[in-house]
Amino acid sequence: MDAAPRPGRLRRTPAASVHLGSMLALTFATGIIDAVGYLGLDRVFTGNMTGNVVILGMALTGADGLSVVGPALALLGFLAGAALGGRVLRRAGTAWTGHTTVLFGSVAAAVLGVAAMVQISHSHPAMVTGTTLVATAMGVQAATARFIAVKDVTTVVVTSTLTGLAADSVLGNGQATHGWRRALAVTLLLLGAAVGAVVLAKRKTQVD
Repeated sequence: MDAAPRPGRLRRTPAASVHLGSMLALTFATGIIDAVGYLGLDRVFTGNMTGNVVILGMALTGADGLSVVGPALALLGFLAGAALGGRVLRRAGTAWTGHTTVLFGSVAAAVLGVAAMVQISHSHPAMVTGTTLVATAMGVQAATARFIAVKDVTTVVVTSTLTGLAADSVLGNGQATHGWRRALAVTLLLLGAAVGAVVLAKRKTQVD
């Protein structure tokens, strides 16, 4: 499928800038989604699979009554979503095509669908199902972001971004390459998580 045309002013904007802005926006949204998923659903991360691996490892020892099912299903869902994204994009020839638009659209639809579902039912099975579905959507998003390949902006994790930020800083190798981009990605994920936590806290206060 050929590259999707960009309407109006976007056509005059360099593709690299559009890609970077889009990935940073998704990073901010992931912070919100992860905060709401962890604090409001089942103490499971939907985008940060490193966190789920750690939670699962602790849960397997019975630490603090942590659930094994939630993080395990989230991990499986994320892997399934990433595999789906890779399958859809395996023959795509450019960074942004109709395929990537459809995949990102499906992520948004899945998140909105889960939001509607948990409004209807607050049961534990609904929460586990919700986190699994959102984790699957985040896997699709991560695979699509990987295909677009904006350096240091994966949209779901910032560990490698922090590593690059420090290693390539003035105090590291002295090059300071992509420093602003890396710092912005980390900041947006942090701000997204903060916004998610604040909104969820206000929501709980209103319900109580």
